[in-house]
This record gives sequence, structure tokens and C-alpha cells, in this order.
Amino acid sequence: MNSSIFKNIIRFVGLVLIQVLILNNINFLGYINPYLYVLFLLLYPFNSNHSLFLVLAFLLGFSIDLFEDSGGIHAAACVVIAFVRPHLLRFSFGISYDHQNLRLSTTPFGARLTYIFLSILIHHFILFSLEMFSLNHIIIVLKKTLFSSIFSVLTIILSLAVFSKKYR
Repeated sequence: MNSSIFKNIIRFVGLVLIQVLILNNINFLGYINPYLYVLFLLLYPFNSNHSLFLVLAFLLGFSIDLFEDSGGIHAAACVVIAFVRPHLLRFSFGISYDHQNLRLSTTPFGARLTYIFLSILIHHFILFSLEMFSLNHIIIVLKKTLFSSIFSVLTIILSLAVFSKKYR
């Protein structure tokens, strides 16, 4: 079995288990919850099959939905991120992405942070918009999106710094 495939399977299962067993039980101030599972979408190989990536994004979100009983909102948010990821990569990294020679560990920190923050912000906005599903609660959606995004980005950057030798 290819080591990249094995690494992605371990990352997928590990992030789902960490999210479901540990991080879903963290709830700061009643509305701030870190979503580390999005890291799978951020680190998935950039030059891989886009159709397979969309299916894996759906399966990732659906796995979280099964454990949280959330009715597909995580699956929808993950598929949106998988769909817009090429545009986010081009915006964050520019021409490097077009030539498929991009490695997240070798990019400048500012571009990396832009990519992570925009991806998380879009994911969380979709997630909380579908959760509330009402324009009457737009302030709550924006507040949850902003603060959960900041906390998720900090969690993701910290986990990348701790667990990735190449990231440092």
C-alpha cells in the first residue's frame, strides 16, 4: 500500500476520533468549539484527484454528522471547502499552486495562515449558517463563526507545529 494513502487513512480516522471523543466535549463560553477535523481537508495532497477529494470531504463531514447527530451540516461544509479549495490555494499561494509543486510545509507563514484562516472561516460560516438556518440569528452566526474560527485556527497551527517535523 502506498505510504501516502496509508498516511491519509490514519489522518482521516485519527482526526475523526479526536474530534468526536475529545474536541466535541470542549465548549468555551457556550459557543466556542474547536473543529480540528478540517485539518484533513487542508493537508490532503494538492495534486490528487479532485473528484476523490470531494467524496472524501463528504465522508469526513458525514462521519462527524453521524456522531454529532447534526443532520448533514458538517458534510455540506466540508464539501464546500473541498470545492473552493483550488481557488483558496490560488489566492493564498499564487502561481506556486498552478504548477502543483506546492508543499504546505515549505510555504511562507503568512500565505499558510491565510489559506488556513480563509478555509476555516468559510467552513465555520457554512456550518453555523446551516445550524441556525435563519437570518434572524445572523449576529449569533457571525459571532460563533469568528470566535470558533480563531480557536480552530490556533488549534490547527498548534497541532501542526507539534506533530509535523516539516512544518517547523
